Amino acid sequence: MSWLNLFRRTEPEGTSKPTGSQQLDIPLFPLRAVLFPGGVLSIKVFEQRYLDMAAVCMREKVPFGVCLIASGTEVGKPAIPHSIGTLAHVTSGDMPQLGILMLEVSGGQRFRIISQTAQPDGLLRAQVVLLDEPARQGVPQAQQGLLPLLQKIAADLGPEKMPPPHAFDDAAWVGYRLSEAVPVQALAKQKLLELEDPVSRLEILHTYLAQRNLVA
Repeated sequence: MSWLNLFRRTEPEGTSKPTGSQQLDIPLFPLRAVLFPGGVLSIKVFEQRYLDMAAVCMREKVPFGVCLIASGTEVGKPAIPHSIGTLAHVTSGDMPQLGILMLEVSGGQRFRIISQTAQPDGLLRAQVVLLDEPARQGVPQAQQGLLPLLQKIAADLGPEKMPPPHAFDDAAWVGYRLSEAVPVQALAKQKLLELEDPVSRLEILHTYLAQRNLVA
């Protein structure tokens, strides 16, 4: 079965769409990568618009938004991003050579883009609404087989790539960490990010991994 075919199933009846009320105005950094809440991402920055953006974010300790590119490229003309992304909080920045900045960011809350504009330098700014996470749920018995695999992944990656605290009893946290780790195309990861129901995310991951004999 194709990976994307797994998303043809619907979420449980009565599951609400992601909602939120707090709005922010943030700069966007469209990438060919997906950042998940609680995750970490390394970003190589060299375009002036993003160097300036990163400098402001680090100085003022404010986040920017990471979105998967829907159309376009990471450099040059502003790309068109997917509408749901994740706040990126800068945890460290290093400039190994002039004009190259290596950023480490951690994933914060998900957001939905309401509107966006391109500045003269090509930087996108957007009005976004922060999406509320559903109430914390445990990992259902049917998906408990995912935990040994994730525990092994966490041990292999170490605390820098999967920082503590680890929440193996939290369906959302487990789903986000496995979504980062599975070797699938970025569009599939985007669909996993957009899912509102943590258990639906686990069901899809479990089906995919079980088909490949990676979990029981």
